[in-house]
Amino acid sequence: MNGHRIGYVRVSSFDQNPERQLEGLALDRVFTDKASGKDTQRPALDELLAFVREGDTVLVHSLDRLARNLDDLRRLVQTLTGRGVRVAFVKEGLTFTGEDSPMAQLLLSVMGAFAEFERALLKERQREGIELAKRRGVYKGRKKALSPKQAADLRRRAASGEPKTQLATAFGISRETLYQYLKRR
Repeated sequence: MNGHRIGYVRVSSFDQNPERQLEGLALDRVFTDKASGKDTQRPALDELLAFVREGDTVLVHSLDRLARNLDDLRRLVQTLTGRGVRVAFVKEGLTFTGEDSPMAQLLLSVMGAFAEFERALLKERQREGIELAKRRGVYKGRKKALSPKQAADLRRRAASGEPKTQLATAFGISRETLYQYLKRR
């Protein structure tokens, strides 16, 4: 297959370094998301899906960088390979072409299930840690995106009819966060 070698990189938070994931690989283009892998609603992933063409190869550091959910992982790999795009997972040394053996499909499913299981364990440990911190009285919760003054300004501007998308952009928050602030009184 002669096509582009396209990298896909995903880190969960803005302070993580995406550079190490595909370091040293010759790539024609790289798409990078700084977002959770809990679902497939990611801007760079959408761009990648629109960009790739038959004959291209998508390289991803590991299965869990593409998706943390087995159904999403299988769907993404099937979507890409169904369009004639190879999908290669560097860490696991697995490549999928759409003409994969039953063993390759089993490996994808097992490795994807482990990624999903790992995410579930991580969330469980996080919940347990938060609960213990609450019992000790040291849990403060996530830092608020807006100061009380900014929140009041946001509510005032929303009440005056300013478009919510415009407000979210102006305050540097997501629409979901904006609605959380508007629900609080």
